[in-house]
Amino acid sequence: MKLSASKVPIAFIHKSCQSSLAFNHTPSCYHFHTGTPRGATPLPLPSAVGPPPAAPLPAASQYGEQVNRRKRQAELLKRGQDLRASHMKPGSALKKRFWKDVHVKTTPEGHHTVHLDGRPVRAPTTKSVLPIPPSKPHLASAIALEWDLLVSAQQALKQHHIPLTSIASRAYDIALQDERQAPGDARQEMVTMLMRYLDTDTLLCWAPARSQHDAMQLEESVDRANKSLREIQIRVARPIISYLTTNIWPGIEIKPVLDDGSIVPASQPQETRDVIRGWISGLGPWELAGLERAVLAGKSLCVAARLVVEWSENFRSVNEPTEGASKKPPKFGIEEAAGACSLEVSWQTGMWGEVEDSHDVDKEDLKRQFGSVILIVSGTS
Repeated sequence: MKLSASKVPIAFIHKSCQSSLAFNHTPSCYHFHTGTPRGATPLPLPSAVGPPPAAPLPAASQYGEQVNRRKRQAELLKRGQDLRASHMKPGSALKKRFWKDVHVKTTPEGHHTVHLDGRPVRAPTTKSVLPIPPSKPHLASAIALEWDLLVSAQQALKQHHIPLTSIASRAYDIALQDERQAPGDARQEMVTMLMRYLDTDTLLCWAPARSQHDAMQLEESVDRANKSLREIQIRVARPIISYLTTNIWPGIEIKPVLDDGSIVPASQPQETRDVIRGWISGLGPWELAGLERAVLAGKSLCVAARLVVEWSENFRSVNEPTEGASKKPPKFGIEEAAGACSLEVSWQTGMWGEVEDSHDVDKEDLKRQFGSVILIVSGTS
């Protein structure tokens, strides 16, 4: 059915048209039109064959002028930097290496000293020449190699660039204070600091037993012979504890600092603490400096003591097989110490994977620190 505009109720008409209809105006009509369709005209394919032409190059004269101008600017900048380093800012000379050759000399007393050309390496605290004991020529050679690998004098201000020099300076400072017998020296402060690690020793912090919330399927998927983290920690810790309580601190009892399900570390018996404190206080300056470095690196006093006694020239009699012993105890080196201090990290990365430039760097740095401990305590005597 068709309705004309005159018969449509006024309510159904748009407001804009109601006024025109009220005056009997004829509404306007609008029509939509489309143009005539036209087809696309394809372009002809290029008739030329072969590779496309090369890109245009700038004029030879313009390119040569830019290169020459930049060379002149670089020369002026280099000349200004050298001038400021030599006259205006002497401190910037640290960015250069002022020595060419590094070699080791022996004093009339038998001590070894490291020389940068004609300048001897000095201790940073006392500013005196750093002497290396006669029984440690390998340490002097390692310190010389350490300085030979530096590319600037500024790197020598960072201890992580010269770990052997820093630990040797630490031992030399302790030896000087022992000679002066000054009260309240650094030795007692070191003993107090090291004893704090006994109550939170990494080797004695064992994980709780398996619970229903553990990722059992994920743990069993890793080739660990169905051993839990706690079982692996106990298996690694027992030989170290047995060695310590037999050869170093005989007669004492070393207990785990974390019970199953506890988060509060338990203190060792007072007798154990007294024996260990007395042993640390009686160490020589080089062994004490090595023990401090190992404890700070591995967060374990037991592992540090085991490593120092294994390699120290003053504890060779301890490692000699006794009468009636079937065989000598196994060697305890860098790999064994690093593995004992990072069992939990190795367990977690074995399940979830390592973070690049994080876990792998920490692992190698721990081995580097333990290596410096072996060099500082070992000797030829």
